[in-house]
Amino acid sequence: MRRVYLDNNATTPVLLEVFEAMKPFYLEGFGNASSIHHYGQNARAAVEKARGHVAALLNARPAEIVFTSGGTESDNAGIFGLVSRGDHLITSTIEHSAVLKTCKRLEETGCEVTYIGVNGRCEVDPEEVRKALRPNTRLISIMMANNETGVLQPVEEIGRIAQEADVFFHTDAVQAAGKVPVDVAKIGCDALSISGHKIHAPQGTGALFVKKGTLIQPLIYGGSHERQRRAGTENLPGIVGLGKAAEVALHWLNGSGPAEMSTERDRLQNTILRAVDDAGVNGEGAQRVPNTTNLWFEGCEGEALVISLDLKGLAVSSGAACSSGAIEPSHVLLAMGMPHQRARSSIRISLGKQTTPEDIDFAAKIVPEAVSRLREISPVYRQPAEKTR
Repeated sequence: MRRVYLDNNATTPVLLEVFEAMKPFYLEGFGNASSIHHYGQNARAAVEKARGHVAALLNARPAEIVFTSGGTESDNAGIFGLVSRGDHLITSTIEHSAVLKTCKRLEETGCEVTYIGVNGRCEVDPEEVRKALRPNTRLISIMMANNETGVLQPVEEIGRIAQEADVFFHTDAVQAAGKVPVDVAKIGCDALSISGHKIHAPQGTGALFVKKGTLIQPLIYGGSHERQRRAGTENLPGIVGLGKAAEVALHWLNGSGPAEMSTERDRLQNTILRAVDDAGVNGEGAQRVPNTTNLWFEGCEGEALVISLDLKGLAVSSGAACSSGAIEPSHVLLAMGMPHQRARSSIRISLGKQTTPEDIDFAAKIVPEAVSRLREISPVYRQPAEKTR
C-alpha cells in the first residue's frame, strides 16, 4: 500500500542532509562540549556552529540562543522564567497546551492570567491585548502561528504594545519557524520558542531565544551550560541536527520554497472542496503558514475520517483529543466560535518539505472518497438530493 504523510504539524521526518550531519557525532565526534581536550573542543565547535545557524534563522545573536529539549521546554522556560508570584500575564485561548497548562500552573501559584479570545478566523486582536494590560502585567505570551489552523497572529503589533507598556513578550513560534520568516528584531520579543522536530530536525531538540539583557530564571539547575540558563550536558547530535535543519530552512525560505508549498496546499484544499459539498476551511480569509489547511466536513466525525484515511494510506490529524475515553472538540476551533459538531468534523492537513505533487494528487483523490463513504453511513447527514425535497 502506498503511504503518504501529511501530518507535518505533529512532527516531520528528519531530512537526509540533517541525518548525515548528525551521524559523526554519534560515533567518533562524541565528546562532551564542556571538556577542554580535543574531543570536547570539537564538540564545542559543533554546538556553536549550530547555534549560529539557529540564530541566523531567527535574525538573532548566537549568544541569545539557548538549546532545549523541544518546544514544550522552551515555552515553559520562556514563561516560568520571566514571571513571579503576584504578576499578571496575558495569553490567548488558542495557545498550545505547553503554554496554556503553564499559565494554569502559574494561576495555582499566585499569578493572575488573562486569556484573550479570537475572532472567527482564529486571529487575536492586538487592541484586546492592550486593553488587558494592568499595572502588574509582567508578560504577554501570544503564539506566532496556530498549530491547528496555521493562522498567523499579529505578533509585531503585539510586540510594539509590549514595548510601549514595558512588559516582556514571549511568542511560541514552534509552528512558524522554518515556514515563514521569523525576525526577532521585527517582532520585538524578549523570548521566542522553536522546536526541532517541526523543521525536519530530530525529536527532543529545540531552542529558546532570550533577548540580550533579559534575565531569565532557569528551569533546570546544575552545571553552567548555556550561559547558566539551562543546565545539563548538551544533546550534541540533536543540536547539530537542529543547526543543519535551520540552515536548510533558511535557504528554503530565501528561495521559492514557501510559494511552491503554498501553491500545493491551495491546490489540495481547492480540489477537495470542489469535490465535496458542505465543507469549508477553518480560518478562511486569514493569513496562514504555507503548509497548513484545516477543513470541516458536515456529517463526518473528524476522528473517524482520520482513521478511514489512514486505512487508505494517508496520514492526517483531527483537532479532537481523547481524554478519559471521551472525544472532546478542539479548544482552538471552539475558541473561534465554531459549533461543537463542526469542530468535531474537522481535520488538519499539513505538508512538509518532503511532500511531492504526487502526494497531493493522492490525497486529493482519497479524501473526497472517504468523506462520501462516511456520509453514507452517517445518521445525521442528509445527502444533497434529500435536502431539496
